[in-house]
Amino acid sequence: MEGNLRRAVAELAAALGPLGVAGLYRTRAITPDPQPPYLNTAVTGRTDLGAEALLALAKRLEREAGRRPGPRFTARPLDIDLLLLGDLILDRPGLTVPHPRLAERRFVLAPLAELAADWRVPPRGETVAELLARVGQEEDVERLAIIFPGFP
Repeated sequence: MEGNLRRAVAELAAALGPLGVAGLYRTRAITPDPQPPYLNTAVTGRTDLGAEALLALAKRLEREAGRRPGPRFTARPLDIDLLLLGDLILDRPGLTVPHPRLAERRFVLAPLAELAADWRVPPRGETVAELLARVGQEEDVERLAIIFPGFP
């Protein structure tokens, strides 16, 4: 799992340029079936790519990590979500930006806040830090001491 994250971040950096990379978080799987914990992080960068091109890149990296189509909430070797793209608001089949559950998920907001606490999330304009404060503390989101040495 950690190897898949390392490869994905390296590939994203190769495609997009320098990235900010948050620390690593271990999160209990939020699924109806028992699964091992997930590892989560967030990356930030600048790009001229549009949302569809970024989604295609994410899906390619997921496939290369061994992800195959299957039922929702099943274990997967890599899951890349496009959380924000500037102030873009987009709602199309298969692609919604900002991510539709961003404001509800501490395991997403905690690493994102390390990199972009003051970013405003459309459409309401709340900051990432404000959203994180509102979701409260969950015991199932644990920041790990390791921070992926050698990440771009």
